[in-house]
Amino acid sequence: MKYKTFARSEEEVSLLGFGCWGIGKSMWIGAEDTESKKALHIAIEKGITLFDTALAYGDGHSEKLVGEVEKESGKQIFVATKIPPKNGKWPAPDSAALDEAFPADYIIEKTEQSLKNLKRDYLDLQQFHVWNDKWTDHDEWKEAVMKLKRDGKVRYFGISINDHQPCNGIEAGKTGLIDCYQVIFNIFDQSPR
Repeated sequence: MKYKTFARSEEEVSLLGFGCWGIGKSMWIGAEDTESKKALHIAIEKGITLFDTALAYGDGHSEKLVGEVEKESGKQIFVATKIPPKNGKWPAPDSAALDEAFPADYIIEKTEQSLKNLKRDYLDLQQFHVWNDKWTDHDEWKEAVMKLKRDGKVRYFGISINDHQPCNGIEAGKTGLIDCYQVIFNIFDQSPR
């Protein structure tokens, strides 16, 4: 397994990650939990340390499985999860206000819910599941991110970039509060380049 330094840290994570959308038991076909847990265990045994989940994947079901398998394995993994927009809109419409998608109390509440699902004291990476850069100048999200980091509940914070909008999030990154971005980048879509 190859490893890479994560963002601005000195921590190494596996270059290959395990995407956990399909183990949420909804949205996609949804695997059986026994198969999902088996796959997670094999991934950990093979050296994968980066696991990407989200509160929206099966309404926390994916997070719960990741948390169970981490405990069962006895190994520490790097868990990335995401806060769904309160208004349930993917991608974030240009007309949406920040308080419709990510009010401060909601950011904190959903982070606490993910911690409970994962049975962890902290998240390695918490991300906004959608974003609109026009929200950058609002202090509410910044205060919530700083509080979660200060309280030791989130180590790093990021943005899962809206589909095919690789420039959305650049302004938020200039605040210094965003440690990383998750973007669609593959052989078919290389627009983030």
